[in-house]
Amino acid sequence: MKNTLGKKEKIFVTLGLLAVLGIWCACKLPCLFQAIFQIPCPTCGMTRAYLALFRLDIRGAFSHHSLFWVIPILYLFFLTDGNFFKKKAQNLLFLIALLALFLIRWFCLLISF
Repeated sequence: MKNTLGKKEKIFVTLGLLAVLGIWCACKLPCLFQAIFQIPCPTCGMTRAYLALFRLDIRGAFSHHSLFWVIPILYLFFLTDGNFFKKKAQNLLFLIALLALFLIRWFCLLISF
């Protein structure tokens, strides 16, 4: 039996995440990962990238975090219950590829840190 979220639950999750992110940004809370480990997190710069994107500064968005475009794709993946491709293995490979991109970018960031 496949356990997927319904449309209402997905809207609730989306609104909840947006509320948490909004409160986090409005209160200007520090990154917990960086506060604990004293190194940049894998998504370091993502908020600044989206703020630049909302100002239509695409170059600035890429300079803050080059993988900002992955988040909408992951959101669509969530909305489609992880069924971008017909085969389950292809969907898994897709997620692994996106994770690898984040890890490679993070590793490069840590080297320059």
